[in-house]
Amino acid sequence: MTDAELAAHLADYAGRLLVTVRESGMFGPKPLGKAGDAAANEFLVHALREQRPDDGLLSEEEKDNLDRLTFARTWIVDPVDGTREYGEARADWAVHVGLAIDGVASIGAVALPGAGLVLRTDQPQEVPPSPEKLRMVVSRTRPAREAVAVAEKLGAELVPMGSAGAKAMAVILGDADIYLHSGGQYEWDSCAPVAVALAHGLHCSRIDGSPLVYNQADTYMPDLLICRTEHAAMVLAEIAALGEG
Repeated sequence: MTDAELAAHLADYAGRLLVTVRESGMFGPKPLGKAGDAAANEFLVHALREQRPDDGLLSEEEKDNLDRLTFARTWIVDPVDGTREYGEARADWAVHVGLAIDGVASIGAVALPGAGLVLRTDQPQEVPPSPEKLRMVVSRTRPAREAVAVAEKLGAELVPMGSAGAKAMAVILGDADIYLHSGGQYEWDSCAPVAVALAHGLHCSRIDGSPLVYNQADTYMPDLLICRTEHAAMVLAEIAALGEG
């Protein structure tokens, strides 16, 4: 398999595994999240070590091994992005399998098992045109202050949604136009979604317009912007104006 085929295959099968664990009926919402995370993580980590033994690996559910910093290629995975949504049997959760090459989110796949979809870097599809009134995806439980303020300036509709992967893929699928996050994330939250979004021609950056850099010693990533390229300058300008206010 190519790297992209492997990413898609693993994301797909991890998603199926997670659905099977949920359908077993053995767990309440919180224990289900833990059980699903553990099962998907074991599958992804062992599969990647078997299939790509010469690459680095970073997983949300695995103790970090800083030896990964010595590799030009590092797989970055989130076995369940949106554990709460998964535990509540919602559809807005995802599985992330990304590959950072020299710090750049280069290859990956995002599975949306609730929708029966796997979006991937090697099979980009046409992004539907945006409507007259823009739509911005935000956290359904804690929308970022900056996102709400920018949406108000742009006259954009707020679309509450669960996981980061679901939000990023919503822009590709034409269900949203802007994903602006400033509440802090980690590399596994965005590596695969950013790789897929870039492959679909979208703008991806920090909210100050600087590049997103992966496989760092500190995996914390404060903010993120994913949007259509034609909206990027406008959104970045509004964010900068907020900082000056």
